[in-house]
Amino acid sequence: MDYLYNKKEYKSRRQQLRNNMPQAEQILWYYLRGKNLKGYKFRRQYGIGNYILDFYCNELRLGIEVDGDSHFLDPKGNEYDKRREVFLESNQIRLLRFTNDEVRESIEGVIEKISRELP
Repeated sequence: MDYLYNKKEYKSRRQQLRNNMPQAEQILWYYLRGKNLKGYKFRRQYGIGNYILDFYCNELRLGIEVDGDSHFLDPKGNEYDKRREVFLESNQIRLLRFTNDEVRESIEGVIEKISRELP
């Protein structure tokens, strides 16, 4: 049986990502953890298929990505992101994307945008 969520072969990678979160992800996690945002539970570094999302709310099927410069400067990064989005959408998962700068410079605006997606 092929599992869609948190595949075992990616467990150490997910743990590594959780233990080495960039500053922007740490800032956003402060607001998402512990059901702080409208009572919804978000998980960090959550695996879906062969991809690992920065944050994911299973109840809402909502993923959140915080992107650094590599996502914008590298054409391969752009192609990877597009493939990932198509895969997630095919599994009825919505994806919100924010840049590191957005999170660091305007966390209130980021939280407001996420909140608008929550019922």
